Amino acid sequence: MSQEVRFSLAGVTCRYDGSVAARDVTIDIPSQGVTAFIGPSGCGKSTILRCLNRMNDVVPGFSLTGQVLLDGEDIYTPTTDPVTVRRRVGMVFQRSNPFPSSIFDNVTYGMRLNHPRSGADLAVKAEEALRAAGLWDEVKDRLDTTASMLSGGQQQRLCIARALAVEPEVLLFDEPASALDPVSTERVEELVLQLGRRLTVVIVTHNLQQASRVADRTAFFLLGRLVEYAPTVTLFTNPRDAQTEAYVSGRFG
Repeated sequence: MSQEVRFSLAGVTCRYDGSVAARDVTIDIPSQGVTAFIGPSGCGKSTILRCLNRMNDVVPGFSLTGQVLLDGEDIYTPTTDPVTVRRRVGMVFQRSNPFPSSIFDNVTYGMRLNHPRSGADLAVKAEEALRAAGLWDEVKDRLDTTASMLSGGQQQRLCIARALAVEPEVLLFDEPASALDPVSTERVEELVLQLGRRLTVVIVTHNLQQASRVADRTAFFLLGRLVEYAPTVTLFTNPRDAQTEAYVSGRFG
């Protein structure tokens, strides 16, 4: 039985100052599970990822043609508020970016900004988010500590908690473990798997083993084009395109 589509991209071409970064990308991303974008550096995968919550809008010279639908609604119409899109579609970046404030204030920032709550309600929601990010037991006795005191892996999980606290429908990960040690990477991968059971998750990764471990579906990009998109097991073991086979077998990239 086919899954409900969360994102539908049709003929999406992205440019920076006129230079094409991704060309004619058409892809449907289902509402359940984890979708991975793989490909060598500069292939357009992060550009397409950032199209899903209009993060490219903040880049000078960016332009997009084609259509990006979120639950059937075009998110690039002139009347669509990008901030509203980003509330629904959260993002975790390659390097952790905690705010220069306490752990508690980091987690509750989005809630305080968008939905004023009582102190007790904030505390409950902060605990829920930190538990969901697998960080609660490590920080519950030092929530007033500055976030910069956490380890790199903990800071990344704090950023995941901050994104989860505003209850997004979709969570985007742009190489979330590329700067982490193996133990922290494993924890982030476990989180991605868990989150994929209840959210739409899209992850960009250079780590092919990571994609094979966490993703239900994988899309392979090359030179700004989507070459192949298939269930992860199929793409890695029986790709239909020779370029995909060469990449996943390590012959280039």
